[in-house]
Amino acid sequence: MTVDSVPLNTGAKLPLFGLGTWQVKDETELTVALRAALDGGYRIIDTAHLYQNEHIIGEVLHEYISSGKIKREELFITSKLPFVAHAPEDVANCVESQLKALKLDYIDLYLIHCPCPFKHQEGNLLPLLEDGKLVFDEKTSHMDTWKELEKLYHAKKLRALGVSNFSAKQLEELYNQAEVKPSNIQVECHIYWPQEHLRSVCKKLGVTFTAYAPLGSPGRKAARPDGVWPEGDPLLEPVVQQLAAKYHKTAAQILIRHLTQHGISAIPKSISPDRIIENISTFDFKLSDEDMHALDTVPTRIRLFIFDFAVGHPLFPHDDVDETTTPKSGFKLH
Repeated sequence: MTVDSVPLNTGAKLPLFGLGTWQVKDETELTVALRAALDGGYRIIDTAHLYQNEHIIGEVLHEYISSGKIKREELFITSKLPFVAHAPEDVANCVESQLKALKLDYIDLYLIHCPCPFKHQEGNLLPLLEDGKLVFDEKTSHMDTWKELEKLYHAKKLRALGVSNFSAKQLEELYNQAEVKPSNIQVECHIYWPQEHLRSVCKKLGVTFTAYAPLGSPGRKAARPDGVWPEGDPLLEPVVQQLAAKYHKTAAQILIRHLTQHGISAIPKSISPDRIIENISTFDFKLSDEDMHALDTVPTRIRLFIFDFAVGHPLFPHDDVDETTTPKSGFKLH
C-alpha cells in the first residue's frame, strides 16, 4: 500500500499514516505488531520516552535495516521529550539515551511531548512527587528547552522538531521566537475533537499536523484503571457506520481516510496484525465532498484526553478544562 505524504518545512516528507505505539510495552506484542506494520508498508513509527518501549522498537528497526529489508532513509521515526526533561541540562542526555535505545543515529521528527515541564528525581528521569502529586518546574520556558533541541537539530541528530499537546497560542509563540521553526504538531484529533482553530494556525505557519487517537483511542481506558475518562466513541457514530456500509470499508477506515484526506497524518495504535493491515488500506478510495462535510459537522464535541495531571500548571494548554470540573487521577500522557 502506497501512503500519501505532505512536505515538512525542512524539505522532508511526512507520511500521512503511521503506527502509534502508546500503551504497548509487551516485547512480544510490539515486535509482532512492528513486523506486521513494516511488512505492510508503514514507514512512520511513533513512540516516546514516556512509552517505555523505544528499546523494543530499536531491536526491530535494527533487524530490518541490518538485513536490508528496509533502508534507514525510507523510515520516519518520531519520538518525544518527556515532561521531566525540559530543563536545558537534561535535554541532550535524554535524546542520547533515546537514540541508543532506538539503535539509530538520528530521529526523523522529535517533539516536546507536553507543554508543561515537571521536575524529576535526582539522578534519574523518574517524576518527582510530593504528596502523591507531580512537582511543577515553573522556571523552564519553552524556549529554554527549544534552544537545546535546536543544537541537536544542527548536529543532525534530530532531523525535524515539533511539539505535542500545545495550544494554538503556545505553538505560535514558540514559532515566532524559534530559529528552527516547528515542523509538526501532534495532538488529539478525531471527528469529536477536530481542532479547527489549531489546524488553521498550522496552515498559516506551514506546520504539519498529526492526529493521535484518530479513532477516539478505544483502548484508552486501559491506561486508567479507575475508568475516569470522558465518554465518546467515534467508531460508533451513526454517520461513520453509514459511510462504512456505503464505501464497503470499516468504521476505522472511514475515520482514518477523513483525516488523511484533510492532509492530516494519522497514527492509530494497534497490536493486531490484521487490524494493522486494515488500517493502512485507506488510500484506495476517496470520500465525497458531501461525506467529508457530514463527518466535519458531527455535532458531538468532546476532548477525550484531559491531562488532569497538569491542571493548575502555569503552562497548562487547554482553556476548555479547569480545576473545578476535572477529575484527578494518575498521570497518563498520550
